[in-house]
Amino acid sequence: MANTGFVVNANRIDPYKAYKFRILWDFKNDNNPLPVLGVTKVGSLKRTTEVIKHKEGGDNGIERKMPGRTTWDAITCERGITHDTAFESWANMVHQSAGDPAMDLANFRKELILEVLNEKGHVAHRYFLHRCWVSEFSATPGLDANTSAIAVESIKIELEGWERDPQDKEPKETDPVPAQP
Repeated sequence: MANTGFVVNANRIDPYKAYKFRILWDFKNDNNPLPVLGVTKVGSLKRTTEVIKHKEGGDNGIERKMPGRTTWDAITCERGITHDTAFESWANMVHQSAGDPAMDLANFRKELILEVLNEKGHVAHRYFLHRCWVSEFSATPGLDANTSAIAVESIKIELEGWERDPQDKEPKETDPVPAQP
């Protein structure tokens, strides 16, 4: 049998879909994070390592390359506008109209979890996003009376790294639908 990228579900040939995911944050007292309500879109997790080029004396015809600093790109989260003020409240911890004295230096960063789910709702991959904070907040989209689109708010989240959960295991797709957090 050909390698399909799946071990537990050896008959599966389709990769995971991009529409089943959730973001978790604000760990409760029992250390369980809460899902962020209504998120419809999350930007991709991307890291880039700078390339340092150099030449060696006596062998100047060949350019050598080595890794330099690594950066992690910001992600954007979008959701339909409701009366939940969580995005705005988090953005206001970084900067409010009251200016610098209103910045919440103790709480403006959060640890986030991004979970990619299979079609049944099992966690297929989990990523830990570290030292996150909001650099942009859009309270409304461009409004247009000639469309019937949903009004979306968004935040741009800066982060200082992410890692895949080392405990990730391929979910057994015959297991029952998991309970929601």
